[in-house]
Amino acid sequence: MTTVSTHLQQILDTLPTRPGVYLMKNDQGDVIYVGKAVNLRSRVRSYFQPSTLSNRASKTARMVTHISDIEVIVVDSELDALLTEINLIKAHQPLYNIRLKDDKRYPYIKVHWQAPYPRLTVTRRMIEDGARYFGPYTSAAAVHQTLDVLRKAFPYLTCDREINGEDDRACLYYDIKLCSGPCIGAIDQEEYRASIQNLMDFLQGRSTEIIRRLNDRMWQAADRMEYEKSARLRDQIQAMERIAQQQKVVSPTSANQDVIAFARANGDACVQIFFIRSGKIIGREHYVLEGTEEDEPQEAVLTDFIKQFYDKAAEVPPEVLLPHELEEAQVIESWLRCKRGNKVVLNVPKRGQKKELVELVSENAEETLAMLRAQWEADTTRQEIALREVQEALGLAGPPARIECYDISNTQGTAISASRVVFVQGVARKSEYRRYNIRSVQGHGDDYASMREVLDRRFRRWQESQSEDHKPGQKKDHTWSLLPDLLIVDGGKGQLGVAVEVLESYGLLGQVPVVGLAKQHEEVFMPGQRKPIILPRRSQGLYLLQRVRDEAHRFAITHHRKRRAKMGIASILDSIPGVGPIRRKALLAKFGSLDAIRRATLDEIAATHNIGPELAAVIKEELE
Repeated sequence: MTTVSTHLQQILDTLPTRPGVYLMKNDQGDVIYVGKAVNLRSRVRSYFQPSTLSNRASKTARMVTHISDIEVIVVDSELDALLTEINLIKAHQPLYNIRLKDDKRYPYIKVHWQAPYPRLTVTRRMIEDGARYFGPYTSAAAVHQTLDVLRKAFPYLTCDREINGEDDRACLYYDIKLCSGPCIGAIDQEEYRASIQNLMDFLQGRSTEIIRRLNDRMWQAADRMEYEKSARLRDQIQAMERIAQQQKVVSPTSANQDVIAFARANGDACVQIFFIRSGKIIGREHYVLEGTEEDEPQEAVLTDFIKQFYDKAAEVPPEVLLPHELEEAQVIESWLRCKRGNKVVLNVPKRGQKKELVELVSENAEETLAMLRAQWEADTTRQEIALREVQEALGLAGPPARIECYDISNTQGTAISASRVVFVQGVARKSEYRRYNIRSVQGHGDDYASMREVLDRRFRRWQESQSEDHKPGQKKDHTWSLLPDLLIVDGGKGQLGVAVEVLESYGLLGQVPVVGLAKQHEEVFMPGQRKPIILPRRSQGLYLLQRVRDEAHRFAITHHRKRRAKMGIASILDSIPGVGPIRRKALLAKFGSLDAIRRATLDEIAATHNIGPELAAVIKEELE
């Protein structure tokens, strides 16, 4: 157990062993994480184990440094714990939980089925009022577009007038065939409700059955020489057939499924969900998640999405297809069964058509994420806001059009690497990214000395560019002659102090604004200021700084890992904290190769002579 405050230690020592929910709080009393456990004592204490905290860059390790208090709620069962956890996350929106992006409510199509003549509206709140709900949708525009198409096939009421069938004249919507005219008795209550029932069936994918029924009614009306009614049914069938042609058939059976997959890149995560009803894809939606990181396990991302999505979903199908197994699958199935009223199965297909479906949704998730990232980069208004917020927060003379960020990556002084990333007008300019192999630091992980070297090399190139005589035919890299409007170093006061010294040595202090961005608390340190600057949590300025910093980290660590891979098995094992020549020899004697160690379980590695469970966890994490 790692060192904790006396207050926290008292809580950890007295935790119950029953199921429940725990709330982690910071020193200001804010809830920063909510979790559930079958055994509260075991789960909560695991956060403070050395094996959990060994990777200081991990999200969990960073979170633990902020925990000042822990509150627990004991419940009777794991299902009760799940329900309580969902409600508390919804109420507190904790910083370290994975969350559906934005706090807004998503829109639904609401069919006022409890009314004698049901109307259709758009709402963002589901209540138990006898109405039928369909959704949620991520876009209100998509909801209205769906209703526009449906209205041509199933003309429905939008007015608030009382319907008795005795009005003298109908409104314009009746004349343009977007209302069936129950107000003037053009359609009776039974027939109108049957049309709305067909609309709801259609939203659930039962188009083939509805078209067949309406086709029978059309010919029956024609046989009775009710040609106006027959023509109305014909137009309705044609409109439905046009919609049905857009629904892709993916199963020869009448399967009702949701298919869920996700993609993530550089801290962004996008979940895609396809809705399959009666064997057809009747719709799809994507949801952006926040609070995810590259070290977040895939099952954690899926689990948290499923809890939040189905807490709000109007319908739960009998089967949900997933790309990965979930540790909490059984309790989630129990919860979904309660919501649906009968059995729900979470299925991870291994082969066949269902597996192909999951792969299709995964591809769509990747494409959607790429599109969203491209839209963000192309959103000049958003970038202008971000740059202006950074300017105001840091007191810069103007918006930082050119931002350079530097990061160091090393493992116990092995293969020390650095990166420079460049953002121009808020957009990454990858052609100006640069990698550095640190030369002056060997055998120990001195990040300060490494940062000094990389910044010295960068500004020495600037100095040289000022006096270079360009010779015809000689290729020249002009990027070194450009000074940044904002220089960011990944780290706190120590790294900032190094950057200040380097800038001062080149006469650039005051000319090049410089800050240190500490990931642990998202604090911005500035020269000469004792207290850090904290940008608003949801500000575009903070998002931009995080994006720049995270991109520098990604670029540095990618290069670092490639260098380590070239150094051979022995060097890689030696670079793992706690593994020296004796333990390296024991590991290779038992497993024979690096790949075999990677494939081994934690228990197998821990059973190796002189390793143990805590070091085994570190080895597993480093090699993965």
